[in-house]
Amino acid sequence: MKKILRRLPAVYLGIVTAVMYIPIAVTIVYSFNHSKLSSRWEGFSLEWYEQLFRDTDIFISLRNSLILSLLVCAAAAVIGTLGALGAYRTNLRINKWMAYVSSLPIMIPEIILGMVYLALFSFMNLPFGLLTLVIGHASFCIPYIYIMVSGRLFAMDASVEEAAKDLGASPFEVFRDVTFPAILPGLLSGLLLSFAMSFDDVVISIFVTGPGFNTLPIKIYTRMKFGITPEINALATLMIVATTTLILLSWRFRQGED
Repeated sequence: MKKILRRLPAVYLGIVTAVMYIPIAVTIVYSFNHSKLSSRWEGFSLEWYEQLFRDTDIFISLRNSLILSLLVCAAAAVIGTLGALGAYRTNLRINKWMAYVSSLPIMIPEIILGMVYLALFSFMNLPFGLLTLVIGHASFCIPYIYIMVSGRLFAMDASVEEAAKDLGASPFEVFRDVTFPAILPGLLSGLLLSFAMSFDDVVISIFVTGPGFNTLPIKIYTRMKFGITPEINALATLMIVATTTLILLSWRFRQGED
């Protein structure tokens, strides 16, 4: 009985790993399938990757997603960092509530956020497209920057900044030479997570995008309505590789914080 209980954590871990990663492994394997049918293996082939790289619509959507994600990261970095600095520099009761409120966009279901932004942008008569996408995506990316930069700031020794001021450094020099290097690992980690979340988002994007601006996840979603093809498997494989790389880089930056 004791042996069985000792093995339960390993069994549980194995089941969870299988449920999570077997579908991903199947997608990757069948992206190299020669057959057009994902349910039947007919041999190794790279033709679907070749067909993917000749697909102009896919690369236009990829370009749009990259532009969108970069703009979202820039906006989230500025707003999230300034918010974290403001909370760190001031000693107000509202700061604690600000920390709670800043995490709400992460916890609210994306479909709810999408519906809210659809109603808001329609009320404001904003043209749906890149601008509405940037606003919608930034809403759930800013908390990643705010939380990680705040963690770095409150873990920093405040006496270091005071020592720099006593030595004659200006406020800008204190930020440039002391504060910014201290928060940089958290900022980079938050940026990588924000980029991955914005690049992969499809739910909010469907609600707030316009007819002339398609992102890559939306393009994949519309094509999957007609069935999953090996070309979609190839595209999914490349996105899995790219997203996993960003997550690993984010984890590496987080390790640098310790």
